[in-house]
Amino acid sequence: MSAAQVTGAENVQWDLGDLYSGVDDPTLQQDLERVLEQAQQFAQNYKGRVEGLDASQLLTALQEYEAIKELSGRMASYASLSWTTDTLNPDYGRLMSLTQRRASEVTQLLVFFSLEWMKASEETAALADDPVLAHYQHYLKLTRLGAPYALGEKEEQLVSELSLTGMEAWERYFGEVLSAARYEFEGERLNQSEILRNVYHPDRTRRQGAADAFTAGLQTLAHTTTFVFNQMALNKHSIDKVRGFPTWVSERNLWNQTDDQTVETLIDSVTGRYDIVARYYTLVRQMLGYDTLYEYDRYAPVMQFEQSVMQWGDARELVLSSFNAFSPQMSGIAAQFFEKNWIDAALKPNKRGGAYSHSVVPSVHPYIFMNYTGEPRTVMTLAHELGHGVHQFLSRSRGYLQADSPLTTAEMASTFAEMLVFDAIMAQTDDPKQRLSMRMEKIADTFATVFRQISLNRFEHALHTTVRQEGELTTARISELWMTSQQAMFGDSLTLRDEYSLWWSYIPHFIGSPGYVYAYAFGELLVWALYARYQAEGGDFPQRYLDALATGGSVWPHDAVAPLGADLQDPAFWQGGLSLIEDMVALAEQEAEGLNFQMA
Repeated sequence: MSAAQVTGAENVQWDLGDLYSGVDDPTLQQDLERVLEQAQQFAQNYKGRVEGLDASQLLTALQEYEAIKELSGRMASYASLSWTTDTLNPDYGRLMSLTQRRASEVTQLLVFFSLEWMKASEETAALADDPVLAHYQHYLKLTRLGAPYALGEKEEQLVSELSLTGMEAWERYFGEVLSAARYEFEGERLNQSEILRNVYHPDRTRRQGAADAFTAGLQTLAHTTTFVFNQMALNKHSIDKVRGFPTWVSERNLWNQTDDQTVETLIDSVTGRYDIVARYYTLVRQMLGYDTLYEYDRYAPVMQFEQSVMQWGDARELVLSSFNAFSPQMSGIAAQFFEKNWIDAALKPNKRGGAYSHSVVPSVHPYIFMNYTGEPRTVMTLAHELGHGVHQFLSRSRGYLQADSPLTTAEMASTFAEMLVFDAIMAQTDDPKQRLSMRMEKIADTFATVFRQISLNRFEHALHTTVRQEGELTTARISELWMTSQQAMFGDSLTLRDEYSLWWSYIPHFIGSPGYVYAYAFGELLVWALYARYQAEGGDFPQRYLDALATGGSVWPHDAVAPLGADLQDPAFWQGGLSLIEDMVALAEQEAEGLNFQMA
């Protein structure tokens, strides 16, 4: 790293001591044995008895069940967090394998509990409304929804056991391969995060060179990534068929606590407004003065500003002050992530790319993972992940079984946090050119979250449905599906070169979380509507917002956001969010015209 790239985040590494002191911590070894013993005892105490429990007995069982699941989750979280910071460390890899196997053994011992509850009589199911069980009411009712797709106990145990050498293994292998990959560019061997930074560079030749170097690297991995993608899709088809899910995304929708029709309405609404995408990229092309805009130009800065690297300390101050203007409570929670070393932001050779906030377990706290470079987009990534972290911190009181929000509302806090920081930066900026540049960057980020994620969903849909019709697919066939889904979004506003056809092959969500990506669009459109309400209402909105976050996964999503004035079941809701995005594009067009850009 050159001196110009020093950010102050070089030593920002998390302290996982609140979980375990290291891979050889005796407590970790003891917990591996203890969790198995507890699961065995639980099965001995309750197997075959769920139907006969009264409310108080069921409460005790749920508390014991939750404690076992949390202990198992604690170990798995520690292993996963450690592994993502150094995916080629053999000790971390072994621990990942060990904790996954123990989690599978525990799951197999405990699976009877949810199955017996799912299949219990209506009389027993009515216990969910008993005041004694008020804390677990949502969990109990949500679990019952899985009854039509549940297998027998032996079958569920087998599915859990085989997953260790099935998709969990392929997901780990995919992550290790992509983390180890290096891309030759201008005499250097760069990792994924480093090479992709260059597609944001103001120099067009550099952007194209970086994009071509990344493509060349993906080509060397194509046999591996194609095989893994096929195994994922074929495995999912087998599981869906056995369980009886009608579509490839039905299971995801069920646990997102929404239905197929609601998701289809979202997708149709967004794809029906791809014209907004074309309008924006037409503006980008005009502002750059290009005859043709290519895929490597998507993130080109439309105006040249000397953007110095934002030091880690300055980014911290910016984000916390932005949060504080909205809610001192929100800022106070976020400050703990810095003060107590709950963030890993340093760039490291074998560290996984991307960013996430891991909720870990309620008895501990979340941890944030990112690769901080000091560029504006990584400052916004910090805000994004801290939004998640605040959400996860607030919802810990709901307990392990109900702390995590469904994906449909999980992105709400992260996107809202980004909006707070963006507005704070805009308020400090007077230069109209810089304001327009920042607005264009914000639109690009919003498009990446709404339109791009839905286009990724359309690729996933094509991939899974085509595999189910044609069987294993070639690299060329998958690339064809990718290019069709992506070109539909851009229309004729942007030209996709053949080199872009392999860029499906590095996206981990497709492997680890099939169907996940539409939740980004769900959350983004939700936040646009909520943020408009905050700006119009003020008053007690911040407290109502934090109260909504604190519900975690203990209520239905539409009930969580109803106090904020959002109706997720209203079809007009999505169109309202899209209209706000269109208004922002229109404002950028007006500002560009006011600055005498040559507009067609």
